[in-house]
Amino acid sequence: MDDMTDTPGGRRWRPRARKIPEPARPAEPAREDGPAAAGAMQLAIGLLTASLDSPELEEWAAWALVPEDPDALASVIAGLHLVNLLLLRELHDATGRPPASTLQKLAIVAAAGPQRPCTG
Repeated sequence: MDDMTDTPGGRRWRPRARKIPEPARPAEPAREDGPAAAGAMQLAIGLLTASLDSPELEEWAAWALVPEDPDALASVIAGLHLVNLLLLRELHDATGRPPASTLQKLAIVAAAGPQRPCTG
């Protein structure tokens, strides 16, 4: 017996081999200039984007994109903070709701417990 399974439409399906992700390449430590901040924001956006796709991709991204080096991790956390600020600004522009009100609503939702993931 092989690992292949019949699927509708006559296609054959084989489960993907799980790859162990390589550790994230070290991000540059946070600096005053833009390139390090831009790289940290790109890593943060990659992590957030993966979380929208599937739990498996989010897990992979957490291992592959989040560095182990404390300085590089601090840069990614700073990137997440900058992305959050940009998202709050976009929400304010789109809804007219003040950022403080949006954060209060998020705190209430978070206190209610785990939510179902966004599906698109």
